[in-house]
This record gives sequence, structure tokens and C-alpha cells, in this order.
Amino acid sequence: MTDDTTRDAAAASAAGAAPAAWAAPGARRRHRRGAGSPWERYGWLMAVIWLVFLVYPVMALLRSEAPQAWIVTGWVALIVFVVVYVAGFMNGMSFGGGGLTSPPKPIQWMAFGVLIVCAALTIPGAGGNALSFLPFIMSFASYGLTRPAHWLTMVASIAITAAVVFLTPTGATYLSVLAIVGMLAVVNTVSTTLIIRSAQAEKLGLELATSEGREAVARDVHDLVGHSLTVVNLKAQLVRRLIDSDPERAKAELADIESLTTEAIAGVRATVAGVRSAALAEQLASCRDALRAAEVTMDVEGDAAALSPAQSLTASWILREATTNVLRHAQARSVAVRIAPGTFTITDDGRGFTGFDGNGVRGMRERATTGGATLTVAAGPAGGTSVEVTW
Repeated sequence: MTDDTTRDAAAASAAGAAPAAWAAPGARRRHRRGAGSPWERYGWLMAVIWLVFLVYPVMALLRSEAPQAWIVTGWVALIVFVVVYVAGFMNGMSFGGGGLTSPPKPIQWMAFGVLIVCAALTIPGAGGNALSFLPFIMSFASYGLTRPAHWLTMVASIAITAAVVFLTPTGATYLSVLAIVGMLAVVNTVSTTLIIRSAQAEKLGLELATSEGREAVARDVHDLVGHSLTVVNLKAQLVRRLIDSDPERAKAELADIESLTTEAIAGVRATVAGVRSAALAEQLASCRDALRAAEVTMDVEGDAAALSPAQSLTASWILREATTNVLRHAQARSVAVRIAPGTFTITDDGRGFTGFDGNGVRGMRERATTGGATLTVAAGPAGGTSVEVTW
């Protein structure tokens, strides 16, 4: 292998060595010592394999005519460079060293400084052949440190290589290295930019999912607590009227209030845990009881089994919210529920729909959309309000 061929191979291979080590977003995080995939445990071997292309400065040191002290220093620096580079690779891959998409730890900066010092100490013994270290240093800065470090190292490496090529008598020998360094600068810039954007997109997606999850929990709690407190308030008013005239019924209503509050607390806990599910048949019975307490009759036509489990869940939530709206606003005397395959309708004979979507109606629309259904709120055929859900 000729000197030029070896030098080109060293630079080109270094260009691929570090990206393989650092490129995967998150690969350096969330792992404990000894844990992770085989790549995280043995990926450092890639660093060892690529470092074989540092044979060029090795050959230069073997043929060096520099003072013996500088040759020995060059050998020591070369060995330390290899050890620190592989250690930095392992730290970045498996032990959360940081860099690129997360702040690098101080040990990464220390390793970077040691790499630069080691490369500089080989110059007296290896001469211009020490340029073979630059691609490794560039990639370490690009993937293991910060963006400013990437830009500064890239500019400095290009400037140093260009100075050697154009300002030294044998500079033309290293022209191919200048081309490789320039190419590596472009590759590192593009690839790290894509990695950062990917990490930012992942973070944004997580934030959006978290926000949507919070909205869903807030909506669930609103529906549960709003409905339960409305019913409790009505029953409390009934108890106040009955406590003197009919103490036994008042006691029964107080027992219902206790049961409702217990159910509401359990419902909120289950909702926050993400495991809330109410069968439609149970919800129908619960809403009938709540309406009866307010002296509102409820007529059900059809079988809850006509809807699929997923449809029943959506219908249960919408029925709960519609019942709450009837109790709070409609001043209705009767409610009719119609169940058919793919359709669920709630109609009351109250004041009628004003055309304005309050929190309750918006919540029902969101429920329907989440359940893959369409919700229509309009005036009923004989007055009042009709809420229809279709799948």
C-alpha cells in the first residue's frame, strides 16, 4: 500500500468511524452500565476497526529521523489517542456522555482536549502525517460535543490542512487529505443537522402527545365530576325538602349521595390512571336514576348491545355529558334515548338548543371525534334538543 493510498484510507475511514459511534439520537442516553442492545455493548469495536487506518502515522514514526525523544513521545501520544478515542466512543454509546442532542459531560470535553494534545505531540515525529488524526477529532467534536465545537473544529481542521498543503514544500502530498477533510466537514454538518432535527421532532411529538393526554384527562375529570356534582346537588336539594316530611326517603337519598361521591372519586382515580371504562347499560341505569331524582323521566328504545364495545364507550361518555346538560340547563320533563346499530340519539323536551357550543357540547364533539364518530346537536323534532352520534 502506498503512502497516499494509506493516507486517503485513514482520512476516509475516520470520516465513517465517529458517525457510526454517535449518530443515533438517544443512543447515548437512558442506558445503564452493562445494559442495552448488542450494539450498545459491542459497538465500540467499530472504533477499534477504523483505527487500523492510523497505520499511516505509525509507518511515519517507524521511518522517522527525528530525535529519539520525539519519536518516543509520538508513540506514547498515538497510544493514548487510541485509548481515549475508544473510551470516548464507549462513553458516548452506552454511558450517557452527552453531546449533539444533549449537553456533553465534562469528561467528553476532557477527552477532546486530550485527543488534540496527542495529535499535536506526534507532529515532531510524524510530521505532516499527523493530519490523519484530524478526521477523528472532527467527528468527535461533531457528534460528541456541541454545535459551536463542531463549527470551530471544522474550520480549524480545514485551515490547518490547507496551510500544510499550500505553505509547506511537500504540501502537495497531502492534497488528497484536504479533499477528504473538506468532504467530511460537509458530511458531518449535514448528518448532524438531520440528527438534531430528528431529535427535535421527536421531542415535539412527545410534548404534543403529553399535551393531548393532559387535555384528555382534564376532559374526563370534567365529565365525571361535573355530572356527579350536578346529581349530588339535586339530591341534596331533595333531601332538604324531604327531611321533615319523609325522613325515610331522605335517608335513602343521602345513601345515594354517598354512593355517588364514592363512585365519582373512584372514577377520577381510574381516569387519571387511564383505565376508565363504563358499560353503556350501566351508564343508562345511572343516568335514569339521576334524572328521576330531578323528576325527569327517561325512555330508552333499543338495546345497548347494538353498539360495539368501542362505540358503547363513546356513547357512555356522551350520554353522561348530555344528562348533565339536561339537569343543568334544559329544564326538561322527559328524555328519550334511541339506540340502533351505528346510531345513538338523546332527545329532551326542554328549552332547546341555542346554537352555542359550551364546554359540554365541545367535550361531546371531542369524544365523538376520538371515537371515530360524528356528533350532531340540533333542535328536537318537537322542541328541546337532540344529540345524535353516528359511526
